[in-house]
Amino acid sequence: MTVRFRLTEDQQALRTWVRRLLERRWDAGALRAAAAGPARLDRELWRELGAAGLFALRLPETEGGAGLGLPEAVLVFEETGRALLPGPLLATHLAAGTVPGAATGRTVVAGVDGPLVEWLDAADAVLGDPTGAVPLRSADPLTPLHRVPGAAGGGTAEPVAVLLTAAEQLGTAARACEMAVQHARAREQFGRPIGAFQAVKHLCADMLVRAETARAAVYAAAVTAAPADVAAARLLADEAALRGTRDCLQVHGGMGFTWEAEVHLHLKRAWVRARRGGGGAVAEEALAADLLSGP
Repeated sequence: MTVRFRLTEDQQALRTWVRRLLERRWDAGALRAAAAGPARLDRELWRELGAAGLFALRLPETEGGAGLGLPEAVLVFEETGRALLPGPLLATHLAAGTVPGAATGRTVVAGVDGPLVEWLDAADAVLGDPTGAVPLRSADPLTPLHRVPGAAGGGTAEPVAVLLTAAEQLGTAARACEMAVQHARAREQFGRPIGAFQAVKHLCADMLVRAETARAAVYAAAVTAAPADVAAARLLADEAALRGTRDCLQVHGGMGFTWEAEVHLHLKRAWVRARRGGGGAVAEEALAADLLSGP
């Protein structure tokens, strides 16, 4: 039996609306300016996101939410990943029904994930115990990190958190593919666009295949919410983001390492996301356990 996942008109409209909101409030200029200085959370933008309903997306309408489901949340987090939107989006979204002010963006919520906490200094509330947390030098200039001494290293494997992280990784993979193709068309060597060379064509094609494979897995897991599907989606999305950003960097050459380019920022964010929830090892164990359990 073939199952076709097709977005509804409302879902397509939601994705378009979120992308336009982020393009208006968090464009390339804002991204580069933020990356050039100390990481600071834009409270005005955070409240605007809350007012737009991004954090309360899955809350019932009776509780002030939009009453939408996991598939819609995946579409939103795919767009925030594509835009490299900074801040503890995942923790605040998960806390929207329990922490006062989280749903509206008035309260910034961070979460302890194994031994690490993202955006601890900017948080008004923290899920978990951050006692004794010390700052780390983060690979991603837009994701400040703290380490909690003595905390377990596994992280949280809550299915919703894992899937929304996969959605963010999918957004980065898709954006990396777009940037690589745009650069390959514009950049010329020996009088020809570099995209005309077979090696570059293969890099871009591989990036697209990995991103679209991850997209199918992430969207399917959003519909089924089955733990094995979520684990598979996480593994495919991590691979698409990590390998895609590296290949995008290869297409850009030395330019990709410069602050004027977004490529290295996507690579560094993908690195940070990839360790959430215990990283791919936890997803591999979950998927293996499901496969060994039989039909």
